[in-house]
Amino acid sequence: MSGAVARGGMSAGSPAREAARLARMRRRRAWSVAGWVLCGIGFGMLGLAMGWILLMVLVRGITALTPTVFLEVTQGTGGGLLNAIEGTLVIGVGSMILAVPFGVAAGLYAAQFSHTMFARAIRFMADVLVGVPSIVLGYFGYVTMVEGLGWKFSLAAACITIAILCLPYICRTTELALSQVPAAMQEAAFALGAGEGLVAWRIALPVAMPGVLTGILLAFAISVGETAPLIYTAGWSSYMWNGALVGSPVGYLTYAIWAFINEPFASANALAYAAAFLVTVIVLLISVTARLVLLRREGAR
Repeated sequence: MSGAVARGGMSAGSPAREAARLARMRRRRAWSVAGWVLCGIGFGMLGLAMGWILLMVLVRGITALTPTVFLEVTQGTGGGLLNAIEGTLVIGVGSMILAVPFGVAAGLYAAQFSHTMFARAIRFMADVLVGVPSIVLGYFGYVTMVEGLGWKFSLAAACITIAILCLPYICRTTELALSQVPAAMQEAAFALGAGEGLVAWRIALPVAMPGVLTGILLAFAISVGETAPLIYTAGWSSYMWNGALVGSPVGYLTYAIWAFINEPFASANALAYAAAFLVTVIVLLISVTARLVLLRREGAR
């Protein structure tokens, strides 16, 4: 008798539990659909805003491109952007010359000796640097180099500041690329008698080189698009770079965008849109190159 009652209770409770489970599933499905809809709306709004900005830059930038832009220096609110194009490339290459050796070496150490205290300190400092606003680094460069060392607005101050800005990106991408190297490959080298330094430089780093190059290219793209740090360190010059590392300001494209876009002159606005177009094209080419390098690495696997 008691067994029958128990079975009756279980059979009576089972539909209730099933109904509760179905209700929970329906609620979860509703929340999931709502989340995907909100994500889609956010992505669509972001895509529309990005598309509108790119379309405006491309349309107005292409119409502003003339031979004068590439052949003449800036003259007041007119002229060309030859000095800014040269300065942008010189600052970008100079900052990479400073940042790449230190960034790759730090990432290599953090990957090969990941459990040491120094490796953890490298990761912590890289994460902190990534979160520092670029204008703070620019002010740091202004206080320490432009004023403190008496370099004034100069290429050296600009390159060092941008190198500090790019350093954590190169470090972390290098560490990530090296972490993808098969452990069996390194263990085989150790078994053949190779030391840690030889394994790191001759085995791990060459295998991870496509990923390292991708990080370097992305850091170079960041250096091309920066404005705030350069305002405090490079200043601005309407002349070509004279070869001096200190005591001489340098022109760059992002300053032309920042300074000329609000000028009440059509010639200045045209230079701003031309500079924006050139920066967009340079960054796009660098990003596409980095993507191709990464795809080549994945294809080689």
